[in-house]
Amino acid sequence: MPTVPKIRVVNRSSNPLPAYATPDAAGMDLRADLPGDISLAPLERTLIPTGLFIQLPPGHEAQVRPRSGMALKQGLGLLNAPGTIDPDYRGEIRVLMINLSGEAQTISPGDRIAQLVVSPFVQAVWEETPALEPSIRGEGGFGHTGKS
Repeated sequence: MPTVPKIRVVNRSSNPLPAYATPDAAGMDLRADLPGDISLAPLERTLIPTGLFIQLPPGHEAQVRPRSGMALKQGLGLLNAPGTIDPDYRGEIRVLMINLSGEAQTISPGDRIAQLVVSPFVQAVWEETPALEPSIRGEGGFGHTGKS
């Protein structure tokens, strides 16, 4: 079993800390830290504060991802998803939401608005070369394989 990273967190909201809903969940729900309800008109976008500030261990990132239920039931999604939180960021986690439905949608204090997934990462090193090794796929992309 991999080592579980410890994440320092400051919670300036009135919401509980994010938690995994089930033993095998990959993401923790982020909640809206709002003084009252807000309404998003169709195609309107806004940053929703969470009141959370984190310190990730070196070599780890956190991704802010959409919640499928909000997308299906309300047409609410996230722009720039997944949003990446780097280990050296110390600002508040805020969620860039958009209303993709045809009617206004309400976000209330404490609503679960996104998921946070923590993962290790590697930093690559470029190795310039005059050519790449051939592969079966070659330069084919965007539907090249013809498979669904």
